Amino acid sequence: MTHAGAILESVKQAPLAVYCKAATAAAVLVSAASLSGAALANVKDLPGGPGVNQLNLPMPATRIAAEQIWLHWFMMIICTVIFVAVFGVMFYSIWKHRKSVGHKAANFHESTAVEIAWTVIPFLIVIGMALPATKVLVASKDTTNADLTIKATGIQWKWGYEYINGEGAGIGFVSTLDAGHRQLSNDGGPKKGEEIDNYLLKVDNPLVVPVNQKIRIITTANDVVHAFAVPAFGIKQDAIPGFVRDTWFRAEKTGDFYGQCQELCGKEHAYMPIHVKVVSAEDYTLWVGGKLKEIAAKADDPTKVWTLTDLIARGEKVYAANCAACHQANGKGAGPIKPLDGSAIVMDKDHLKQINILLNGVNNGAMPSWKALSDTELAAVATYTKNSWSNKTGQLVQPAEFVAARK
Repeated sequence: MTHAGAILESVKQAPLAVYCKAATAAAVLVSAASLSGAALANVKDLPGGPGVNQLNLPMPATRIAAEQIWLHWFMMIICTVIFVAVFGVMFYSIWKHRKSVGHKAANFHESTAVEIAWTVIPFLIVIGMALPATKVLVASKDTTNADLTIKATGIQWKWGYEYINGEGAGIGFVSTLDAGHRQLSNDGGPKKGEEIDNYLLKVDNPLVVPVNQKIRIITTANDVVHAFAVPAFGIKQDAIPGFVRDTWFRAEKTGDFYGQCQELCGKEHAYMPIHVKVVSAEDYTLWVGGKLKEIAAKADDPTKVWTLTDLIARGEKVYAANCAACHQANGKGAGPIKPLDGSAIVMDKDHLKQINILLNGVNNGAMPSWKALSDTELAAVATYTKNSWSNKTGQLVQPAEFVAARK
C-alpha cells in the first residue's frame, strides 16, 4: 500500500458519526435576533446545502469533510488555549507588578531557560498542528484509482459536465440555474408565503454520481477563473482557463448536495450554482442508461436541412437556457451586455460574423464561446435571434455552416 493509500485508510477509519454529532451540536446555536424581510420569512434548512442561521461548517457527506471539521475544532481549541494563556499571563503580570502597588522593576538580561522554552514549545505546537493537517491534505490530493472521472468546465455563468472515464463515459451536458429562479431573482426574490429552500441553487441538469465510489473531478474554464466547490464534500478547486486541476470525493450517503462557484467571476457570479445528486449504484446505472438513450435521441445530423419554422422553435429553447440571462428575454441586453434586438451583426447577411462570435466568443470572454453546444443548437439560436423581436430578417442559418466554421 502506498503512503497516500495508508493515509486514506486512516482517514477512512475515523468515526463519521462523531464528527456529525459535533457539527450538529454547534449548528443548533440559534441567533436571538429575529429574521426580518419577506425573502427570509419562510426559508428552511436545505439538506445538503446551507442552513438557516448556520454557524458551523455543513454536515459532512465524505470522510475528508469530516476530517476537515475535526481539524477546524482542533485548531480552534489550540488557538484559544494559546490566546487565553498568553494574554492571561500578560495581564496578570501587568496587574500584579504595577508601579502603583510599589513593585520594583526587575533588572535582568537574557535567560537560557526562557529562550529554550519559547523556542521548543511553539515548535512542538506547530508540529502537533501540522501532522494531522498534512495527513488530510495529502489524502485530499490523492486522485488516483478513481471509479469515475468527470470534467467540470466553468462557463460564464454555468457548469459544463463531461463523463470521461467509468460508467457513463460519453455523457455530457450543461447545468444552468433554473430559469424560474432567475426570473424570481429579477422580480425581487421570493414573496411572503413562498417556501423556496433551494432558492438560486436549483439547476436544470444536476451532476449525478453513485454513492460510495471515488469520483475524480477535473476542472477547467472557458473564459475566466471559476471554482468548483461543494462544502458537504470538503472540496474546492479552481477552474482556470488553459489549465487543468483536479480533486475528488467519495460521498457516503445518498441525497442532494449543493455548492456554488467560489471565485468572483463576473456580474452573474451569484447565479452559478452546483447541484450534485448522489444516488445508489443501481439508480445510477438506470440514470446512465436513460441519459445515453436521451443523448442518442437528441443527436442531430449536422447535414440535415431545416425549415425556418423548426429552427426558430428550437432556437427559442436554446436562447432561454443559455442566452436570456445576459441578453434578456427581449433581446435588449443590459449595461455592458450588447442588445441583440437591432444588432447589425445579428442582422447581417454575412452569417459568418455571428457564427464566429458564437464559436469563439468576443471581448476577452465577456461574450463566452459556445462551442460546447451542438451545431444544430447553434444554428437554431442564430436563426432565432435573426428572426425575433424587430429582427425580421427571414434569414436561416443551417447547421452545416457551423460545421464548416469549426474546421
